[in-house]
Amino acid sequence: MTDETLEIQHYQKDGIGRFWAKVDGGEAELTYWLRDDDAMVIDHTYTPPEARGKNIARTLTERAVAEAQEYNLRIHPKCPYVDKLFQRRPEWASLRV
Repeated sequence: MTDETLEIQHYQKDGIGRFWAKVDGGEAELTYWLRDDDAMVIDHTYTPPEARGKNIARTLTERAVAEAQEYNLRIHPKCPYVDKLFQRRPEWASLRV
């Protein structure tokens, strides 16, 4: 499975959301919640052990960032993995809360 073939689903209700994809070993996911100040708090990413090393969590994060940009949201990367990605991606600096 490559980034191009990863079929990402998205669900959001009452300010709580999840991006996920079916992968080897189950589902990979990124979860978040929306604050009243138009910030997306990304609090969790998970990739099953069988699917690790394929940049799946990175792809889910990129999708969440694109969604935040589309809706003019800023991002609080509470998840340590997402925080590290933000440190490595200077083009995302203006999105960070």
